[in-house]
Amino acid sequence: MKAIGIICEYNPFHNGHLYHLLETKKMFKDSVVIAVMVGNFCQRGESSVIDKWTKTKIALEYGIDLVIELPFYFATQSADIFSRGSIEILNHLKVDDLVFGSESNDLKKLIKMANIQVNNDEYNNIVKEHMNNGESYPSALAKAINNISKEEISTPNDILGITYIREIINTNSKMKPHTIKRTNNYHSLELDSNVVSASSIRKALFDSIDVKNQVPKITYDNLNNLSFHENYFNLLKYKILSDIDNLNKYNTVDEGIESRIKNSIIESISMDDLIKKIKTKRYTYNKIRRMLTHILCNFTKEEAKKYEHIEYIRVLGFTKRGQQYLNNIKKDIEIPILSKFKRNNDMLNLELRSTMIYASIFDEETKQSLINNEYKNNPIIKDD
Repeated sequence: MKAIGIICEYNPFHNGHLYHLLETKKMFKDSVVIAVMVGNFCQRGESSVIDKWTKTKIALEYGIDLVIELPFYFATQSADIFSRGSIEILNHLKVDDLVFGSESNDLKKLIKMANIQVNNDEYNNIVKEHMNNGESYPSALAKAINNISKEEISTPNDILGITYIREIINTNSKMKPHTIKRTNNYHSLELDSNVVSASSIRKALFDSIDVKNQVPKITYDNLNNLSFHENYFNLLKYKILSDIDNLNKYNTVDEGIESRIKNSIIESISMDDLIKKIKTKRYTYNKIRRMLTHILCNFTKEEAKKYEHIEYIRVLGFTKRGQQYLNNIKKDIEIPILSKFKRNNDMLNLELRSTMIYASIFDEETKQSLINNEYKNNPIIKDD
């Protein structure tokens, strides 16, 4: 049985995701579709508006066969680390093909750009030079590629796609990349069509605007007990103020930025206000959000040193087809396949800690349910 990989946040699962999934299934008929999905905190540093178990249920209902969790360490980091963890999981699961969204839909161009980054001192030196001049990593990456290839790259899905391809190359994987044309304007925060960005949907939900036309029915029916990053501001503010002289111990809090956080936190009145006060040319919104999430979740640089590679395959849900595929390959997988929480694993304990913090903004019943689900839930099973 051929296995197809998708890397996703589903924050939340919307019409664009459904289009991507249906097109993938058209491309690879009679194949098992495996999603590596972030949990309760996402790569952009935001909390997931819908918890990971509900996201899993939605994904299975719309055609994913096997949902695997991308651990917090990888899920809340830069594109490089995010991609490394995701591709490692797909490699362990013997995935044949990776399908991702792309603004350019020019796979040859993306492969060319990915190859520029592999073991290339010239590329690395140009990136370092631009970053030393105060530019953000994504901007430095784009300029380095342009300097070497004269090709332009600036759109987020293309940049992320390049990192996927680079990790496929770095791991000598036999996985083949494929693109599907992204159909919406990734910059727009307006609900101007049925297919819009996840960012515009999250903004609309935060502003109590109806998104019935922008998400599939099952997603719409599960838009309750929503989490927004803004909801954690008071917890974050307390955390920063209570440890204000030690902020540089937290993962991704680079040298020098802690002073900007210290100088801004008291007068900041919201998460967005704090980010705007901290932001510089070098520090993008997403980088700062990730940084603040690491502070919020007490995730330190010392703790991050423990992790480099995927240590387990954690199954959140499957169809019978997905279960059959997993049973067929499990003897060839070199790391544990987990269907239950294991307390003797530091990476999983970090998952539990982040879930406890994620749950803290909800009413007591929801809070306890989310925490209990973390270490009591078996994978969700969907009958075919």
